[in-house]
Amino acid sequence: MPDDANRNIGPSLNPIALTPEDAARLMARVSGQPLTVAMLHADHEAGAPSNADGTINLVHYAAWLVKEMGHRD
Repeated sequence: MPDDANRNIGPSLNPIALTPEDAARLMARVSGQPLTVAMLHADHEAGAPSNADGTINLVHYAAWLVKEMGHRD
């Protein structure tokens, strides 16, 4: 793959240890829905998992969201 193909990708992100800011930015971009750091903090207060250092594991967070969606039915 030519070097030019990777020019706009930027630094890599670790999906198992994202800062709340990176997680909010990534999830908002992927979903097309607004998502803020404050919303992630509210989820954490409601029981969403986070790593001991305050970062977010997207797999664990997604699993928590699915579980929470099941509680609403």
